[in-house]
This record gives sequence, C-alpha cells and structure tokens, in this order.
Amino acid sequence: MLIVYFMLLFMPLDHGFADVTITNEEEIVAVIHHEDYRLPPLHSLFVNEKRLNHLLDHLEEVALEEPIHAKIDEEGNIVEGVPGSALHREEMESLFLNYFYEGSSQPIDIPKRPVYPRVTSELLAAIYDKKMATYQTLFQEEDEARAKNIELSVAAINNQVIFPNETFSFNDIVGERTVERGYMRAPVIVKGELSTDIGGGICQVSSTLFNAVSMNGIEMIERYSHSRSVPYVPPGKDAAVSWWGPDLVFKNKYNQPLLIQASSTSGQVIIDVYTAADVIYKRD
Repeated sequence: MLIVYFMLLFMPLDHGFADVTITNEEEIVAVIHHEDYRLPPLHSLFVNEKRLNHLLDHLEEVALEEPIHAKIDEEGNIVEGVPGSALHREEMESLFLNYFYEGSSQPIDIPKRPVYPRVTSELLAAIYDKKMATYQTLFQEEDEARAKNIELSVAAINNQVIFPNETFSFNDIVGERTVERGYMRAPVIVKGELSTDIGGGICQVSSTLFNAVSMNGIEMIERYSHSRSVPYVPPGKDAAVSWWGPDLVFKNKYNQPLLIQASSTSGQVIIDVYTAADVIYKRD
C-alpha cells in the first residue's frame, strides 16, 4: 500500500488540465494555472490555500458593485435605492475546486450575491418626518473657488444617515480634498494667518453642520476651533477640519437614525437634521 500511495502521489496531477479563465461580465479578470495552486510534490494532492485565498480576495475587489442608497432629491421626493453585488465566495471556491480536482477548464463566470442598500426608501419615509434642527450660514458666491469647494462638500454630506450609536466623521464622509476630485485652491486659516490651499472654504460647511447637530442627543467626540475668528458663525461656534488634521466627529445618541439634508444655493449653506416622529434621546 505504501508503494501505491507514493506512485499516486507523484503522478502528474495536472495531466489533461488546461488553464481556466475567470470572467466578470465577459471581461477576463483572472487566468488560473493549475500548477500555481498545487503545493510542493509531497503535498501536491492539496490546494495551496494561501494562493486560493489571495485569488478570492482579488475577485472580491473585482466583483464588488456598491449598492446605491435611497435618497431625497432636490424636490423633496424619495428616490429608490439600487442593489449592488458582491462575490459569492463559497460558490466561487467550489467552482475552483471542481476545476482543480476534476480538470474542468471551462471559463468561469464570477458567481455573485446581491448587496442591498442599507438606506432604503422605507427607512427614509420613516425618518424624513420630524425636523430636529436647522442652521444656515452665508457665503459670497462671487468667490468661485471657495463656492465650488463648499458645493462639493455639501453634496458629500447631503442625504447621509447616521444610525443609533454610530459616529459621523466629516473627513471620512467628504474624503480627501484634491484637484482630481474637483476641489480648488481658496483661502484657509493656518496658525492664525490667512493662506490658500486646496479645499479652502469647507470649514464653513463643517461649522454649519456642527451648529445644526449641537443638541442633547448628539455626543461631540472631536471638534476644534480655528486659531482666529471666522465671519460665518459666532465666536466659539466653528469647527475646523483638514484632511491630515482636525476632524468633526459626533455620535448619534438617539434611538432613531438621523438624516442630514444639506444644500448650498444663493450664497447660503443650509443644513437640516431630520428623524422619526417618535425619537427618544437615549441617556447613558
């Protein structure tokens, strides 16, 4: 039996195996070579799990299509969300193992599973009910660069939903302010002095948001004032932000999700906060 075992073990297991292609909507995204997934000769009956997991991780990135959340449009109507998709990892692994052990070299279409939006039209209908707070600030539309930066950051936070006990980070939601993303160079305050930088002006948006959410059910986790006063909010009511520095972070302590509605029109930044009618502040 020992001789038979070693004879089987050292037989060329890839005999008759051809490369297999993996496609995503007819686009080839990976080509599998059978030999690449075999362990060294003494264990060649087994799959190299490390390489297989690396392949599956790659396919997860390729297959991911983020869902589109439901939202409130400019007319105040609820727009239905759209499901996305992700790799069905277990099914893909099964297809791979069939190929590895049985020699099936037919092209493999990436198996997917649906990914549904977390924010649905039903949820919005429930929380777009009671206006908890509103705050507005003024800016000069003639300063086109600053107005553009305000417009982009307002669009980023608009329709954001903050679930109970979740935190909101301005930097995480707005993202890095870069030229590639449309942000422009405009005045900023650095160590008490006026300067210019990419994204100048968005602190007005974070400051407007800070004032809108300054209520009992919000736990302020991170907030910094500028090193000098700013003209758009009263002293001590501002919230400085920068990509590699200060952030505005707060936590929803209510028992219902909060909906942020933000706009920048006619030289005004307006931020409203909505929630369900039966909202309760959850005290610690």
